[in-house]
Amino acid sequence: QVQLEESGGGWVQPGGSLRLSCAASGNIRSINAMAWYRQAPGKQRDLVASITGGSRTNYADSVKGRFTLSRDNAKNTVHLQMNSLEPDDTAVYYCNADLWSYTSSRSYNYWGQGTQVTVSS
Repeated sequence: QVQLEESGGGWVQPGGSLRLSCAASGNIRSINAMAWYRQAPGKQRDLVASITGGSRTNYADSVKGRFTLSRDNAKNTVHLQMNSLEPDDTAVYYCNADLWSYTSSRSYNYWGQGTQVTVSS
């Protein structure tokens, strides 16, 4: 059993900052990559940022220069620091992990439950 626990969502005014965290726990042997996706009402779920085991990061063009994704491999945790938030950043943010469990013969993709981020004045 693998769980992804997200925290840090909420409401913030435009220009403000929030920090999302995602901790993976359970029957985990190793984690290949972790990522944050987001889904606004009526829209598809899109990649926000991803990070490999070697801390190589990738960002959506819309968040480059504003969001920073970091990873703590010892704690199986990632943090998404979101600065200069805009109303268009409003969405449910989902944590994603591609990982190996001790009982699987290949890696699988896991999702968190999602955390709401609302940017408005």
